Amino acid sequence: MTIRTRFTELVGIAHPIVQGGMMWVGRAELVAAVSNAGGLGILTALTQPTPDDLRREIDRCRAMTDKPFGVNLTILPSVNPPPYAEYRKAIIDSGIRIVETAGYKPTEHVEEFKSHSIKVIHKCTAVRHALSAERMGVDAISIDGFECAGHPGEDDIPGLILIPAAANKVKIPMIASGGFGDGRGLVAALALGADGINMGTRFCATVEAPVHDNVKRYMVENDERATNLIFRSLRNTGRVGKNSVSDEVVRILSEPGTKFEDVAHLVRGVKGREVLETGNLDAGLIWAGQVQGLIDDIPTCAELIARIMREAEEIITGRLAGMLSPARRQAVNA
Repeated sequence: MTIRTRFTELVGIAHPIVQGGMMWVGRAELVAAVSNAGGLGILTALTQPTPDDLRREIDRCRAMTDKPFGVNLTILPSVNPPPYAEYRKAIIDSGIRIVETAGYKPTEHVEEFKSHSIKVIHKCTAVRHALSAERMGVDAISIDGFECAGHPGEDDIPGLILIPAAANKVKIPMIASGGFGDGRGLVAALALGADGINMGTRFCATVEAPVHDNVKRYMVENDERATNLIFRSLRNTGRVGKNSVSDEVVRILSEPGTKFEDVAHLVRGVKGREVLETGNLDAGLIWAGQVQGLIDDIPTCAELIARIMREAEEIITGRLAGMLSPARRQAVNA
């Protein structure tokens, strides 16, 4: 079965499945594997140390795939922010046609990307943010439910409510993020009004993901309970995998009067990178979502995407069609 949606038409992909940009993970080998399998792979710009390194990574990805892929640029408030404008220029100069933006006040970047006819997908965690991004001129929305890894916002709205609530108001194509890992999730997302799904944690547990095997096995062995919500008291909630480091962060920040500085030594990005590269699961944070409860193997990206599409077809033409009257079932299967 081919599932065509507004989103697949917008970005020119075969299947409505996106690999979201993930820090230290969104590298060429994973991105190309997803795109070659018919999904949309996304490089993570700030994983690369410099804009020139990003240019080289884009070239490396192009050597591995002739299919569409994008680049993520996440804008976060920082005391020493990276040179966002230079990364943006590297993306534009490299001829990238699809960008995923996320984070704080992206207007300047969205306007510049749009002026170069680049399709922009903006990640949001609330309907009001999605509508703001739509007014800003982005081409598609990625709406993140509370189940997701990373920063799910402060409203605590799960996908089952957030996706249709957004679909009721957002007019541009929209993909659903948070808790997706199989064909059941894809069919559910489509039923709720989305035009596809975005997966992060599920793609970390694939053969091509550039992370240590210990991390992949960690995700296979865990269940849906194995996450922690950190930074709650700081109003910057993040969902991460449960380990000794995230347990300690939760413990410290539960004490009255504590500040980010009290846990900064535990949550530095370089420590998270060490986890992914060395497999030392207690070296730092492991960013992972509740979808761990649906991960029980480590397939190739091609195997995973093919399986999701096969499962979706079986649900649509089998289980769901079987609930229809004989006449309607015949029409669906025609």
